[in-house]
Amino acid sequence: MNLKTPEEIEILREGGRRHAEILRALSEVVKPGVSTLFLEEEAQRLIREGGDKPAFLNYTPEGAKRPFPAALCLSINEEIVHGIPNEKVRLLEEGDIVSIDLGLVHKGLITDSAVTVPCGEVDDESRDLLKYTKLALERGIEAARGGNTIGDIGAAIQKVADTTRFSLAEDLAGHGVGHKVHEDPFVPNSGVAGAGIKLVPGMVIAIEPMLNVGKGAIKVTKDGYTIVTKDSSRSAHFEHTIAITDKAPIILTL
Repeated sequence: MNLKTPEEIEILREGGRRHAEILRALSEVVKPGVSTLFLEEEAQRLIREGGDKPAFLNYTPEGAKRPFPAALCLSINEEIVHGIPNEKVRLLEEGDIVSIDLGLVHKGLITDSAVTVPCGEVDDESRDLLKYTKLALERGIEAARGGNTIGDIGAAIQKVADTTRFSLAEDLAGHGVGHKVHEDPFVPNSGVAGAGIKLVPGMVIAIEPMLNVGKGAIKVTKDGYTIVTKDSSRSAHFEHTIAITDKAPIILTL
């Protein structure tokens, strides 16, 4: 297990504050008529203005046939995660919901965080989707205490999903992060309380529930990265990088 030192966690916290500021700035730009390319360019500008680097740009995850070509994963409506903003450029429309997922490298260490925001006025169903996906993240973080397990996190997230008409996106999960974009452990969005790897101080993980309006089934599009709902229903995604302690976790990307 790749545990982080107190010094590394402090660097991650510093980078996480910058990360959160960038996500807030990008969220404010989301309006009808704004292009996905503009959001990508703005993300790169803000990252480099702070002296940091984009973690996703040119990153090649296991099994991928090519490096990811952007700093942002920008996923709209039925796109769950890993949408590419600078290849299939589109204009945001009134009523869209937009997932902004960013990885940041600060002093050699990586944080990962995402928010889903409305574009203009959205319908009640979309508002509920965002509300409950964010709540699922909050409950997952609350369960991430030293001495608990990975299963406790998944069970807390699943409990929220089970109280709604929404479905958890299948086969997608959180992960360890810090020295690499993806590290152990695998952090599922469902599970059995008390099962799985024990959470210990020094672990740094990204928790990221994704809820779909329709069924949980997913598929990958022809670009090799964008993951969408199989039934074309809308999906929302929220994520924070946290550090495990012997008490409440530290939310680093806040």
